[in-house]
Amino acid sequence: MVKRGRILAFFLVVLLFGNLMGFTTNGILKNIKLGLDLQGGFEILYEVKPINENQKVDRELLLSTVSALNKRINVLGVSEPIIQIEGNDRIRVQLAGVKDQEKAREILSTQAKLTFRDVFDQKLLDGGDLEEGGATQSFDDKNRAIVTLTLKDADKFGQVTQQILSMKPNNLMVIWLDFIDGVDSFAAESQKDPNQQKYLSAATVSQVLNTKNVMISGNFTIEEAKQLADLLNAGSLPVELHEVFSTSIGASFGELALHDTVVAGLIGIALIYLFMLLYYRFLGFIAVVALSIYIWLILLVFDWMNAVLTLPGIAALILGVGMAVDANIITYERIKEEIRAGKSIMSAFRAGSKNSFATILDANLTTILAAVVLFFYGTSSVKGFATMLIISILVSFITAVWGSRVLLQLWVNSRFLNNKIGWFGVKQSQVHNINEYQAEELVVQGPFAKADFIKHHRKFFVLSGAMTVLGTIALLTMGLNLGIDFASGTRIEIQAPNQTLTKDVLTKEFTDLGYEPEDVTLAGDNNEMSISRFVGILSKEEIAKVKAHFVEKYGVEPNISTVSPTVGKELAKNAFKGLMFASLGIVIYVAFRFEWYFGLAAIVSLLHDAFLIVVVFSILQIEVDLTFIAAILTIVGYSINDTIVTFDRIRENMRIKKRVKTYDDLADIVNKSLIQVMSRSINTVLTVVIAAAALWVFGAESIRNFSFALLVGLVAGTYSSIFIAAQLWLVWKAKSLGRTKTKPKDKEKDYDPEPQV
Repeated sequence: MVKRGRILAFFLVVLLFGNLMGFTTNGILKNIKLGLDLQGGFEILYEVKPINENQKVDRELLLSTVSALNKRINVLGVSEPIIQIEGNDRIRVQLAGVKDQEKAREILSTQAKLTFRDVFDQKLLDGGDLEEGGATQSFDDKNRAIVTLTLKDADKFGQVTQQILSMKPNNLMVIWLDFIDGVDSFAAESQKDPNQQKYLSAATVSQVLNTKNVMISGNFTIEEAKQLADLLNAGSLPVELHEVFSTSIGASFGELALHDTVVAGLIGIALIYLFMLLYYRFLGFIAVVALSIYIWLILLVFDWMNAVLTLPGIAALILGVGMAVDANIITYERIKEEIRAGKSIMSAFRAGSKNSFATILDANLTTILAAVVLFFYGTSSVKGFATMLIISILVSFITAVWGSRVLLQLWVNSRFLNNKIGWFGVKQSQVHNINEYQAEELVVQGPFAKADFIKHHRKFFVLSGAMTVLGTIALLTMGLNLGIDFASGTRIEIQAPNQTLTKDVLTKEFTDLGYEPEDVTLAGDNNEMSISRFVGILSKEEIAKVKAHFVEKYGVEPNISTVSPTVGKELAKNAFKGLMFASLGIVIYVAFRFEWYFGLAAIVSLLHDAFLIVVVFSILQIEVDLTFIAAILTIVGYSINDTIVTFDRIRENMRIKKRVKTYDDLADIVNKSLIQVMSRSINTVLTVVIAAAALWVFGAESIRNFSFALLVGLVAGTYSSIFIAAQLWLVWKAKSLGRTKTKPKDKEKDYDPEPQV
């Protein structure tokens, strides 16, 4: 008898979440903060240097510098800046949405220290005597630009003027501005010597002045006077700041990247939904409902965390949808398997849900491990990707493992689905009643039922070995096309809307500006974008000059990134550390959850996948940047996901078979385990491939290489899970049995003989 109340409960739950999502999604999207790569802005990593020999750069001084930078940012009016201390002597500043980037850069790092002195250079007052925000740009009686100051103490100024009066005839008050490691935009000479004092003005003191108001004149332009007032209001910096890394992104680039990536995401998600509905039918419908709730929850959690959404973060969200559906596929395939074994819908649901849980848990934990390593060793944009990936995995565990099962359980318990195996994508001809004896014999079904993956395992090893040798030769002869993240230098991205760029024209443009690009690469559908790299690091003044030129030429502010050699080496070292730690953590986890042979086979498989991605990038000479490292670590986490699905089935079948005495017994278990997981392996990787392919084809230019690396890694990961990891385990495990392989006639041709152990 059909229990309609449970079906009604299902639709009420769906309706409830649908309404909740409809009323809140728009507000959530408006609340989420966009990173500088999506709305323009810049990021700078400063190395903190002491002003004098007696100063020591310690935690207290770094905190004082952060406080001073905060004051300067307040002058700029930038909302929600990000300032972080890194290591023992570095500070990273991110300003998203800042309108005048060049002015912001100058105000941040220019050491503007105001002093009032007598003619004998004795300091009488300094910037600390000003009221907070006490400097303003104004005009004198002749309409000339001046700066007016408001002092804290009128009596103190009276004492100073009285002291100067006593020095007649040298009764002058001289106002100086000390510039350290900054750009003095008020005079051309200051650009020649950054460590100097600039004379602003001198006034004759004829009487004692008990006033708080002081005027500074000095033939300023209005812009110069305003900038001086801003610098004085920001206060002096307690240290020198040297740029060692910077990224500047124009607003139009951010808007374009956001638009393209959102479109790519919608296309990818729609294709995943379509695939699930066509292949898994009713189960696919349940998955689509759960995935929709999953996406809403991801955005909601991200909003609650007050996190910043970056371009790699959106990519992680889209990939997360593909990875979230994996848990559904693993569960659904197990349910279909149980139905084919002759179990009722309710029994198949319970058995499939129970048997798939451990696999899903192990797969998700290893992927989280790789994401955590990414977070600790990545830069800001990579951290954004890792954060979103971690949230995606955790939320998907709730929606896919718990949410979708609750929804499906309502239908199963209603008994409406009894005998409707077609709703699960299973044909009646595929159902076989398997008795206890047959279950121990590991009966396999489906399109791969007659496949023999073990027979050719030596050929797979030879193929992978040959690819490794050829890949090593390619790396030694061609090397990697390292981006400035690792090779250091300057990278300039130019956008010319509705125009077609050429290498010759761009090279001439840079030559006229006095720069020689190392290489120029064209991008975009009509070559309307270009990426140029330079060996040296452009200074703030040079960056400002380049920006001004191309804004005038094409009307769009270019993106400019600089990386010092020191930071480039550190990024490369951290990338290597990240890969090693992720691999080590995964192999330890797999060894703990399974056994050491599984762990060793897994690490060989992971290194195989990572190496193959590197080789492809070397042969095609695609630029290697930080997102490439993020892609490799993502593949390391995801590849083990598929490998664990295979290992978990081998372990389960070992328990069923119980008696494993020879190599043939072991080979039979491995081969049938591979047959059983083949469909889910293909389907799980296919959903992530759909997401990655959508990002590659339709996404922003800046994450195209990242998406391509993912595609290569996904294909390599599927191959290695089936043909490398499982087969290596078979060879190593067989040696541990300590028995001689049997040679029955019907199997003599199926398996290559193994040496006696």
